[in-house]
Amino acid sequence: MDLPLSRAAVPRLEFLATAGSTNDELREAATGPAAAAWPHGAVIVTDDQTSGRGRLGRTWLAPTGKTLAISVLLRPELPGGAPFPPEGYGWIPLIAGAAMTEAVRRAVEAAASADDDDEEDDGTGGVEVELKWPNDVLVSGYKVCGILSELIPETGAVVVGAGLNLTLDEHDLPTLTSTSLLLVTGAHPDADRVLADYLGTFLSLVRAFAEHGADAAASGVADRVSSLCGTLGAEVRVELPGGRELLGVAERLDPDGRLLVRDRNGEAQAVAAGDVTHLRY
Repeated sequence: MDLPLSRAAVPRLEFLATAGSTNDELREAATGPAAAAWPHGAVIVTDDQTSGRGRLGRTWLAPTGKTLAISVLLRPELPGGAPFPPEGYGWIPLIAGAAMTEAVRRAVEAAASADDDDEEDDGTGGVEVELKWPNDVLVSGYKVCGILSELIPETGAVVVGAGLNLTLDEHDLPTLTSTSLLLVTGAHPDADRVLADYLGTFLSLVRAFAEHGADAAASGVADRVSSLCGTLGAEVRVELPGGRELLGVAERLDPDGRLLVRDRNGEAQAVAAGDVTHLRY
């Protein structure tokens, strides 16, 4: 697959005809004997991932040629080469989710503007694109992209993987709550344009975050993520590690990117990890 726009957006991009897991491929490259050839912002992409995985150990499978598996290498550091603070890592998956949400929004808007028959043209084609905390992208409540971030402890680097559904039809969808850009817009998406948009936005946000000392408020990252996050203000059920469950209203993000949920007893709890479901009555 030729990806000229995407290649121009990053220092290195390798497209693999097939891969077990792009996250595994990139981690091995970034820690192997040729690690220096894989700088911050390097990317591995495939449209045929055979052993992908998602959050909470879930598998992620898709037909060849209908999705993109994208892995981005981050080697974050503060100005002057100072070490990246541990508390800053919690924002990285949220930043990736925000970048993908914006890229998907723009792809949907572009498809809607090209549809001359749309009598109710609001620029979106009548769909809502939002981020579900911590890093799923939803279109009108259906998942179009999931993101998995993995730390490389010995180096402080992070591999950020994203699986974007491009042209899956209703028979290909992995779950009843999934969708694709094709199903949403009725048009085949420009994979290179969407990918380049995501990569450019993601690395720009990471750069601003690092330049402000990994301070989400000062860098504008907190406001950017919050404005895109449809989880905030919603009634949610959070399946917590250990089998516990939390029901309440998601109120805001705390300074470390954790989700603050006010439970039905009026107590606020900070959630760092968990499977979130938006409740609709």
